[in-house]
Amino acid sequence: MDHKKIKWGIIGTGKIAHTFATALKDVDNTELYAIGSRNMESAKKFAGEFNAPKAYDSYEEVAKDSSVDVIYVATPHNLHYENTMMCLNNNKNVLCEKPFGVNGKEVRGMIAKAKEKNLFLMEAMWSRFLPNIIKAKEIIESGEIGKIKLLTSYFAFQSPHGAEHRQFNKDLCGGSLLDIGIYPVFLSLFLLGKPELFTALASIGKTDVDNSISMTFKYKDQTLAVMYSSFMANADIFAEVHGEKGKIVIPNKWFTPVDIKVVKTNGEEIPVHFQFKSNGYNYEAEEVVKCLHKGKKQSDMMSWDDSLQLIDMLDAIRKESGIIYPKHDDI
Repeated sequence: MDHKKIKWGIIGTGKIAHTFATALKDVDNTELYAIGSRNMESAKKFAGEFNAPKAYDSYEEVAKDSSVDVIYVATPHNLHYENTMMCLNNNKNVLCEKPFGVNGKEVRGMIAKAKEKNLFLMEAMWSRFLPNIIKAKEIIESGEIGKIKLLTSYFAFQSPHGAEHRQFNKDLCGGSLLDIGIYPVFLSLFLLGKPELFTALASIGKTDVDNSISMTFKYKDQTLAVMYSSFMANADIFAEVHGEKGKIVIPNKWFTPVDIKVVKTNGEEIPVHFQFKSNGYNYEAEEVVKCLHKGKKQSDMMSWDDSLQLIDMLDAIRKESGIIYPKHDDI
């Protein structure tokens, strides 16, 4: 593609879709063009809110609209594979919300289809594109805090929802791991790489999903990454990376656009400030636009191999901790 304005379609009209649509307002060379919902009233309301010219009462109509360049899949976890494959089969580039699929088989199928159709496909792991997360990796690689010995990363809150909500519905692939635990797992893989060993222990609730899960990754030189996610407790959502010469502190809601700081072993604190744009989802959208303009089929920042490493780790964690999604071909 040349540097024309990229026309986006969004399928799904929930909270995450609204967040992404808001971010698109701050992305150059883009237009939110089409909204797809299973309900026309919802589609029209969303389209009106964001001045999108097209509203459809089915996802497939968005994929069949010849003016749409790329589709953001913002549906529930259990529909990511089905919806992404539908978009690809209609020759549409895709940005699919995390988790890419609910298991490795689904993700491999999506990637194979993108290769077959010669289309762009990327997992919308928005934290990967945030300046604060990128800077943390740069600090580690520079050696400023020395050899890494411990990473801690948490994501927990007390969910107000009942058993019927997607967070607790096993048929919708609910549970804390895929919804929020994926963030600490991503961070450890991004900053430290694939572990040599791991352990995982889940608290399985009355609806047969993981209400809480703890995970520990072991790396060479006795380095550990200690993580948990939970829908049961209001806890600080922070991450720290401890090296032999200091640590990186990513404060509460570390997976969002936040300032960070380096704390040396002598107590010296070095704040790192950022000038963030929009709500942070703009950074992943900007990457998609850049890739499309360059004719790329995958992003170097969040490649297909990166997504495969992530889903394979999540599959291994589920197997270790007894998390099963019965309506899907499972691990």
